[in-house]
Amino acid sequence: MHPPHPAPTFDVLAKYLLSKGDFTADDLRHIQAATLLRPLRKRQYLLHAGDVDMYHGFVAQGCLRTYTVDAKGGEHIIYFAPENWWAGDQESLASGQPSRYNIDAIEDSTLLLIKRDDFVRLRQELPVFNSVINAILYRGFMASQTRIHAAISYSAEEKYREFLHHFPGLALRIPQHMVASYLGMTTETLSRIRNRLK
Repeated sequence: MHPPHPAPTFDVLAKYLLSKGDFTADDLRHIQAATLLRPLRKRQYLLHAGDVDMYHGFVAQGCLRTYTVDAKGGEHIIYFAPENWWAGDQESLASGQPSRYNIDAIEDSTLLLIKRDDFVRLRQELPVFNSVINAILYRGFMASQTRIHAAISYSAEEKYREFLHHFPGLALRIPQHMVASYLGMTTETLSRIRNRLK
């Protein structure tokens, strides 16, 4: 991962944090001091498979995807991160091991990054930040469980309806083949479902 630049603005993340917890101005100043700005052009990588993830990323603008590439070159999208979502490989961040995933920008994007060590320090120093992060991680775990259940139990149409519910408006912003990859279906199947729902 390339080193980021100092962040000139913090407003988007501050607004997000204030919507989740009772942060003081001093708390926000501590977090801002650890925050770095990282603009990404469309198709530019935040993380390559095989690299160790060093940053927790908050998407202030744009959208990223986390995906793997199989032996035949097929892409399998695991996760989308539009505005006000977090991006990064939690497993690599926690273990320090190389990531299995690629993360790149679907559209021109702006991220606010916090270095792994600074993130750990902020969680230790600011109880409100730690509580918010724990709640986010719990919601992420629940979302993963829901996604596994959907993959096993839902019809193709139900999967797409669930996607629209979780990512309102995103289906209009990203290529159809990426939505199909995320849902584990062919582009043709997704196209038929979208036509049927119109």
